[in-house]
Amino acid sequence: MSKSIVVIDGHPDPDPARLCHALAAAYSEGAQAAGHRVVHLTLARIAIDPVRTRADWEDGVPEPAVRDCQHAVGAADHLVIIYPLWLGSMPALLKAFFEQVFRPGFAVKRDRMQWRAGLLQGKSARVVVTMGMPAFAYRWFFGAHSLKSLKRNILSFSGIGPIRNTLIGNVEGCSAESRTRLLATMRELGHAGS
Repeated sequence: MSKSIVVIDGHPDPDPARLCHALAAAYSEGAQAAGHRVVHLTLARIAIDPVRTRADWEDGVPEPAVRDCQHAVGAADHLVIIYPLWLGSMPALLKAFFEQVFRPGFAVKRDRMQWRAGLLQGKSARVVVTMGMPAFAYRWFFGAHSLKSLKRNILSFSGIGPIRNTLIGNVEGCSAESRTRLLATMRELGHAGS
């Protein structure tokens, strides 16, 4: 059964040599080859500002680029979020994306007493995080805090689930052979729509 998938490439550097861009492209290729409908959002090419006030967060009118992203996310069955770990967390541009796109009225109810009931129920997600350290160190020593925060405080809070993750460590020392294997794995995940 084909799915509608949105691939969110959260690397803020537009340099095509970045591994995150290649991973996003490989996932998209695999998904399209299996007949899934794919929308690819490359945040390095989308103008998104952070939310600066509570009034803007609650009642601000999203810019056209943000509305386009909301349309893509709203139409998707499955979200794939790919980003590099920067200073122990997601890059600021990706955080701004979530602040702007996952607003009250779109991702969560406007009634503060009912915020636990997310509006994006029925969607699943995969989060792919690249990092310079070994992935096991991020998970076991650092507790994968930013990944847990994204999963619990943004995605689950919005009603998305299940949420799976893929951690890719030691990217600076990644050999051509390892890179080829990583891209093949991403194509397989895309083909499966997971």
